[in-house]
Amino acid sequence: MDSLSDERADTAFLLQAIEFASRKHSTQRRKDAGASPYINHPIAVAHLLADAGGITDLLTLMAAVLHDTIEDTETTPAEIEAQFGETVRKLVEEMTDDETLGSAQRKQLQIEHAPKLSRRAKPIRIADKIANIQDVVEHPPPRWTHARRIAYLDWTEKVVAGCRGANPALERHYDEVLKRGRATLAAT
Repeated sequence: MDSLSDERADTAFLLQAIEFASRKHSTQRRKDAGASPYINHPIAVAHLLADAGGITDLLTLMAAVLHDTIEDTETTPAEIEAQFGETVRKLVEEMTDDETLGSAQRKQLQIEHAPKLSRRAKPIRIADKIANIQDVVEHPPPRWTHARRIAYLDWTEKVVAGCRGANPALERHYDEVLKRGRATLAAT
């Protein structure tokens, strides 16, 4: 297979992951006032990895698009593996919170598990936090108080601290987004 054929196959495989995630998240909405389509978030995470992080690894980008499917839909790990392979399934599982636990416990576990994430999962976690900070600052859930938004930014710092060293460019981007977010929230 020549490199053009390989590139086409990679593109098709990534688009297959986007289509799969779109179907799985089709009825879900974000918590912002406009109730934007949920799929915007995983696509934004993959875009941040590619653009700000310079990541071209197909499996990482696919896992980014799929990162919330097990946690937030009826998708099973077996489905992910059957469609996208063991590596992608493992990455998605690394990103999956245990929804049977309370919010505070899930947040604490993300902090504790961040240093233990694989080299591919750490950038996904950082990009996820960047995308969420942008949403919390620019399009917050209507019921979130100013204090809750600041607390969310503080929490992301603790999670990202455990992921540092994985992708310096993405980490710098996180730092910039966090700084701008703090400035915006301080001005409101």
